Parts: sequence; structure tokens; C-alpha cells
Amino acid sequence: MRELERIKKERAQEATRKEREAKEDAAAEHESAVLQGNPLLDPTRAGAPSTFAVKRRWDDDVVFKNQSREPKKEGRRFINDTVRNDFHRRFLNKYVK
Repeated sequence: MRELERIKKERAQEATRKEREAKEDAAAEHESAVLQGNPLLDPTRAGAPSTFAVKRRWDDDVVFKNQSREPKKEGRRFINDTVRNDFHRRFLNKYVK
């Protein structure tokens, strides 16, 4: 009787192990099918990135962006006219006004 009980217990453990393995295989196949269904997440595509992490800037979570204490300075520009160029305008603003 003990031998029979031991054999039944072993068979029950084997059956539960096989059932668990079958569920794990089905879950892995389902996950693979879902990933291959989305072309953006398909790792088998040529030229696909190795990670799916989104690159973020260091200031993405900052509330106040593009804030500076001083206004932007205008860059120097070249005008081929001695009366309208930047040097002449600065000179007039400085000494004439």
C-alpha cells in the first residue's frame, strides 16, 4: 500500500510539473507572438536597436525650461554698406544721441 501511495504521489507531482511547464511554454509563445506582431518591438528585424529604452534629455522633467537671466544677444551680421552696418549704428547710438 505504501508503495502504491508513493507511486501515485510521484505521478501527481510529475503531472503538475508537466502542466506548469506547458503553461510556461504557452506564455513564452504568446509573448513572442505579441512582440513579433509589433514591428517596432520585433528584435529579429534587421537594424533594430538592441534596447527599447527611450533616450531622454536631462532637463525633460524640469518645470521651467529655456529660462535665462539675460536676453539673447544678436549675432553680428555683415551688411556691405557703410551707413547701414552694425558698427555704424552702434557708433551713431553711442556718440550722436
